[in-house]
This record gives sequence, structure tokens and C-alpha cells, in this order.
Amino acid sequence: MDNSQEIACASTAIGRVDIVPTLLKVLCGMTGMRFAAVARVDETKWTAYSVRDDLSLGVQPGDELCFIASLGFDRRAARLPIVFEQAGTDPTPGGRTFRSIQSFISVPIIIGSERHFGTLCALDSNPTRLREPRIVSMFEEFAALIASQLEQDSTREREQSALLDERATNELREQFIAILGHDLRNPLHAVFAGGELLEHRLTDPAQRMIASRIKTHARRMSSLINDVLDFARGRLGGGIGLELADVDNISDGLKSVIEELQIAQPDCKIQSHIDVNRSVPCDLGRLQQVASNLLGNALTHGKSGTPIKITARTVENDLVLQVWNAGVPIPAESIAKIFEPFWRDSVSPNRNGLGLGLYICSQIVHAHRGQIAVTSTTEHGTQFTVRLPLSTVVRLSISPLPDTAQDPVFDRPLSAASPSGASISAST
Repeated sequence: MDNSQEIACASTAIGRVDIVPTLLKVLCGMTGMRFAAVARVDETKWTAYSVRDDLSLGVQPGDELCFIASLGFDRRAARLPIVFEQAGTDPTPGGRTFRSIQSFISVPIIIGSERHFGTLCALDSNPTRLREPRIVSMFEEFAALIASQLEQDSTREREQSALLDERATNELREQFIAILGHDLRNPLHAVFAGGELLEHRLTDPAQRMIASRIKTHARRMSSLINDVLDFARGRLGGGIGLELADVDNISDGLKSVIEELQIAQPDCKIQSHIDVNRSVPCDLGRLQQVASNLLGNALTHGKSGTPIKITARTVENDLVLQVWNAGVPIPAESIAKIFEPFWRDSVSPNRNGLGLGLYICSQIVHAHRGQIAVTSTTEHGTQFTVRLPLSTVVRLSISPLPDTAQDPVFDRPLSAASPSGASISAST
């Protein structure tokens, strides 16, 4: 931004401070001086931002104050109070060298602790008593008041700009979620449906295998879209959506997840012990998602030939879900980062996916006001533990989301959408 643009912006800023003309009028009235201004000071030039001119000098905002610049006060000097009462006799350098201006006072306008905006000054062709402490103090207090008002206006402008940026971000977020939830999902549905049709019609085993792989990859891509969609909701939106209810069939819901993964990976053995004999306040679909992600993680990173274990039980006032696998332990330095988005274990040879699964698990658990933790050692294996409160009242907020209903053909299990089309988010 060049000087002319800076002067125009500063003049506009001063113009928005309605009290400035009144302050200049009060200064002239209290001192008897007939010219007062808020001015910008360069290395060699003074420029008026706002003016009260009872000397009929014809100065307008934006004009150069040549008669002040000729006093020899540069920008560095203008950062300190300057006062002289009578030219020719005053010891101030300007007071000795310039005679058409008999009296002059200037105090800096400092925004914050160090930004020099300009100066508040006054002058007259007659001598004026200016060295009285009350006069200098009045100028300093008025300069501080102008600086405070400018800072408040600047803050308000930044906040308004940030609000506009936030609105634009929200619109982009909604478009992003809509694209993920609809525009990308529909082609995947067509791919999956085509693979399923081919699998039923083809008789050649090799061709049927290709059709089966098409379905598998379509499911995989759908899972990645779901993960990114949940990430977008959690980070860019109002949090992971929940549809809370008192669920009596937690055991059946978890067993269905286990059966689904066992069928998908028949070479791996999953040992389960599900013992939940009471209703649980939760979103069943989201809890199934947590169990599926943790089990899938264990199946991917667990030691070959060693069973995966999953247990669920009630302990006092908590539902406790645990998933265990043997194998290479998670490095100690990675434990603190494991629930961060896009984190993947660098020591594992299986690095498929985006690294969002455990992050989404943690967000779902936290939305339930629960806790999730992990322990991992060579001796005892890796165990994820989820604890969900059974009696804590969860505060809810309704946050409308775009229409991103999941396709029942190949999407992970989720509870049905609410009749209103809104999602319920739990805040902690």
C-alpha cells in the first residue's frame, strides 16, 4: 500500500470516529488556538486527516501541512510531545526559527503499545500559554481517546471480516459435505450394483472373482468417503452427529458387527464375549461404527494366526468395550498421537486408509461423554478400551446437515435418520 492509499485509509478511519470534530473544537475552545488537526507525519511531510480551521488557512483533509513541516519536526520528533508558546523566544527549535506560527503543540496518537498512527496538534498565529500541565494532559488524554476509538473500530472491522470469512467457510463446508455425501456416493452405488449384477450373472469363476473385487473396492471407497465425511462434520461442522436412545439390544448390535467382519475375513478368528443385560443410552449405529473401526484396526495390524478378542460389559455406571490384538506394539511416542486425524502407524506394513478411523472413534466416544484409551506392549499386546457412561445426562443441540443419507447397500451400519432431517450433536 503506497502513501496515498495509506492516507486515504487513515482519513476514512478518522472520519468514522464521530467524536474527533468535537475534540478539536474543545481543544480550540480550551486553549484559544484557532487551528487544530489530526495529522500524519512522514519523514519530511505532515498531512491532515481531520481539521478545524478558524484561521481560514483553507486546509482540507488530505492536504499537506507545509507550514508545520517547515518547523523541522520529523517523524521521530513527532512521536514525542512538542510544545512552544511564542516563536522567537521559545527555546524549542521550531519556536526560534519560525515566526508566522507563534504557538504550537503536538502529541502523538499511539494505537496499542507502539503503532504510531499520527499526531494531535494545534497552532495559532498568536502566543498561547501551552506549557501548563493541564493543557498538555488534555491533549494527551484526547490523543489516547482517539487511539482507543481507532483500535475499537479496527477490531470491529476485523471481526466483521472474520464473520464474512466464516460464512464463506460454512458455505464451502456445506458444499464439501454435499459432494462427499451425494455426488461421489451415487457413482459408487452404480459401480457396486454393477459388480453385484455381474457376480450373479457370470458363471466363469475368474470373472466372478473380478466382479467380487469390484464390490469390495466399491465398499472400500465408500468407507473412505464416510471417514472423510465424518471428519468434515467433526472438524468443520458442529461435531459428530448422534441420535441418542435407550438401546436394549446392544449385545445384538455388537454381535452383528462381529459376524460381518468375521465373514469378510474368514481366515482371522474373532473371540467375543458380549455381556450387556441392560439398556444403554447411546447411538447404536455410531457405537457399531466404533466397534467396527476398532475390530478392523485389530484385524489389520494384529499378529497373523492370533485371534482378535472383543468384550463388552457393564462395570458400575459404565459400558466398557475392549478390543485386543497381539502383534508389534504401538511405539510409546506414538500413543499420544494415535487419535489425531490422518495419523498412521509408521512401523506397520499395513498402511491402507486415510488414518481417520481412530480419530472418528474418539470423536464418537467424546460425543457420548465417554473416554477411549489404548495400551500397547510386546508382552500384553494392544488393547483399546472405550467407556461410555450409563447414567450421565447428555446435553443435545440440533444441527441441520445436508442430505447425506447413507446407501444401505454397502455403507456401514448407522441408525435411521431422524424424521425432521436434523442431526443431534452431543456437546461436552
